[in-house]
Amino acid sequence: MIERKILIVDDEQEICQLVGMYLENSGYSWDEANNGEIALSKISQSNYDLLILDIMMPIMDGWTLCKKIRETSNVPVIFLTAKGEEWDKVNGLKMGADDYIVKPFSPGELIARVDAVLRRTKNTDASVLQIGQIKINEKSRNAFVSDKPLSLTLKEYDLLLFFCKNQDHVFSREQILEKVWGFDYFGTARTVDTHIKTLRIKLGQDADYISTVWGVGYKFGINGCGN
Repeated sequence: MIERKILIVDDEQEICQLVGMYLENSGYSWDEANNGEIALSKISQSNYDLLILDIMMPIMDGWTLCKKIRETSNVPVIFLTAKGEEWDKVNGLKMGADDYIVKPFSPGELIARVDAVLRRTKNTDASVLQIGQIKINEKSRNAFVSDKPLSLTLKEYDLLLFFCKNQDHVFSREQILEKVWGFDYFGTARTVDTHIKTLRIKLGQDADYISTVWGVGYKFGINGCGN
């Protein structure tokens, strides 16, 4: 079973530690950020399964953070805040939050809400592909390897997405060129070799997901030989 990782964003470190303890006792791993800017930085560097956000924070409040997150990601968000007016709850849900919990909170209720949100989103987000350590979010066009974001060019991303959708299939360079670059592309098949070389470099220790099938082309899969 893959351990789910949750980011807790709250300027009160005691709250982060308390919530983290409850999550850890329920089998989740967790990380913390004490304001919105730190949270955005961490989100850009790691892949979280769910975010728990406070609203009233210095530097960047929870409203602004949620809005920025929703510009590029559909990661589940739960607001955990002292702002308990009906308008606040409605506003939070309208901004894209998946749930809203008012402080003080019950540990049992918090974990039940986290479990419920993750159950709802587990099988509904068909835009997320994961092959081994490689994860791609098609909606945001973000790619990760071992939870680290990959900085890919447009065609490197398209090539990786094509491979992930066609795991363990062998393709010739001409077939890859046709599927990824399109019928009207006038370049040569060597373009494929160049892009695969740079993609392997960026995948680092996971470069062997892409294997060379001598005399034919390339294959992508967890058991690739990386030649």
